[in-house]
Amino acid sequence: MQVRVRALETILTEKGYVDPAALDVWIETYEHKIGPRNGARVVAKAWVEPAYQRWLFDDATAAVESLGFGGNKGNHLVALENTPTVHNMVVCTLCSCYPWSLLGLPPVWYKSAPYRSRTVADPRGVLREFGIDLAKDVEIRVWDSTSEVRYFVVPMRPAGAGGWSEERLAELVTRDSMIGTGFPKPPEGAGP
Repeated sequence: MQVRVRALETILTEKGYVDPAALDVWIETYEHKIGPRNGARVVAKAWVEPAYQRWLFDDATAAVESLGFGGNKGNHLVALENTPTVHNMVVCTLCSCYPWSLLGLPPVWYKSAPYRSRTVADPRGVLREFGIDLAKDVEIRVWDSTSEVRYFVVPMRPAGAGGWSEERLAELVTRDSMIGTGFPKPPEGAGP
């Protein structure tokens, strides 16, 4: 896939259709400004503010927009809560619908046919491939994003991060934890 993208970029650049500097700005924006840092801020706020968390689960679109992270108009966001007994994961079986404004650029594996089909048929097996081996009594729920509804996961707050600020908590949240194929990073050391 990377070779194809580079070839396409080269052709478009040579023909004068694309400015490489503009592409670099666009990629930098999605990787570092629009990307998973926005989603991490949403999750961290939900971890520390119960009222915001309730609002996020009741109306994720409005709660996320209140922080300035709106998506494409017409897209409805739904926040999914991971708990000790329920683990959520997100897929788009038809294409690769994905909340870019919260999670940044979709990973290549998210768009791949094997991930899209196997996640529905064998979510536990797919999670094991990502290094997540959940207990058999944990229910796994798979949510299929569409062009109208985009899902993202609010992972469980890691143990040992009690009393941490939103900013510090946001550093623990990963893109994969908001897709449901990973966990937040474990805190290095305890306390604020």
